[in-house]
Amino acid sequence: MKDQLWMLSIKIQNLLKREEGQDLIEYALVVALVAFAATAGMNSLATGINKAFGGIANTLNGYIPAP
Repeated sequence: MKDQLWMLSIKIQNLLKREEGQDLIEYALVVALVAFAATAGMNSLATGINKAFGGIANTLNGYIPAP
């Protein structure tokens, strides 16, 4: 019984030392960070585009003669 517990302990220690999934987690965190930054930047970008199109619309409305 003691040998079986010893072998189980060694297997658990080896399992905890493995780092194969670490790279995948790091890449997932980087992707999540990029997605968050892109989402946060979209609001200011959309506001700027709306202002630009609003300015263009106002300029074009100034050149259209009244009926």
